[in-house]
Amino acid sequence: MHKASAYPAMTATNGVAVPEQPGAAAAEALGPAPVVRDLRHRAGRAPRQLCFGAGDLVVVSGLPGSGKTTLIDRVVASPRFDSQDARDRWARRMPGFLPYALYRPLVRVAHYAGLRRALRSGASVVVHDCGTQSWVRRWLAREAQRRGRGLHLLLLDVDPDTALAGQRERGRGVSRYAFARHRRAVGRLVRDAERGRIPAGCASAVLLDRDAVDRLRGIGFGR
Repeated sequence: MHKASAYPAMTATNGVAVPEQPGAAAAEALGPAPVVRDLRHRAGRAPRQLCFGAGDLVVVSGLPGSGKTTLIDRVVASPRFDSQDARDRWARRMPGFLPYALYRPLVRVAHYAGLRRALRSGASVVVHDCGTQSWVRRWLAREAQRRGRGLHLLLLDVDPDTALAGQRERGRGVSRYAFARHRRAVGRLVRDAERGRIPAGCASAVLLDRDAVDRLRGIGFGR
């Protein structure tokens, strides 16, 4: 876990928030400290766009139903990976009567194999993360370090009732046990970020509430 410098190193012009890049090229000037940017409670003044360096990696975390997939679908043009996309592709191939649990391992293999190929290409990638799979963030952190770029964490801070309503709206939900596990994991990430602490290997974290998520129109890479 990194101790971050809270809230300084992001510039914002014309509604565009740009985290300072702590990759290899900028490390000498900026130093090793990661940064946290809190875009919550801005009363309609959150930025319209988040910009990161070319080749950087972004992880979007939050509760199931918090709007991660909707956000990624709306604002991300670069390669993006959401396990739900892999699940939908496999579901279209499978007989309707076949329970998802039977082919879930194939979906997971396909999802992570595709993510591995994208990472090896050197492209900027946005990854949907449920918050409970810390090994995925460690993998992405190693990949970001290998390519000399930054890994950035976008945290959707949405209250549990809103997230449950989002699950009902999309017609997909998780069990009570799974939701409680997600709630603990995401709550820990948010609390740590509020204290200026982010997962090891992350260059920055951005906290977003529902208003900030709704205002966001783009996640881009390259200055």
